[in-house]
Amino acid sequence: MPNVDAAPARLFAALGDATRLDLIGRLSDGGERSIGQLGHGLPISRQAVAKHLDVLLGAGLVNRTRSGREALFRLRPEGVAEARDWLAKVESQWDGTLGRFKDFVENQP
Repeated sequence: MPNVDAAPARLFAALGDATRLDLIGRLSDGGERSIGQLGHGLPISRQAVAKHLDVLLGAGLVNRTRSGREALFRLRPEGVAEARDWLAKVESQWDGTLGRFKDFVENQP
């Protein structure tokens, strides 16, 4: 079995859900919010919001701190940068592959 880094898969799996993308958007201003604040207006329970946040936490996209009995969440810009960097790496690989293919096709007799 090839040595595959599971981090990008976990990261993109976490981002592959509309509710989690919404939560990322709600945290994108850099602020810190509670589960209740993040779930305001969502058609899901507080427990469902907490489970989605656990997935984002496991993927390294958010940080959690405690303030008394309340858990507060903040977006981890480094987590978003990891996704962007991985996509840039894949893009550059495809650009090179497509460039070589173009050269091959154009240089055929």
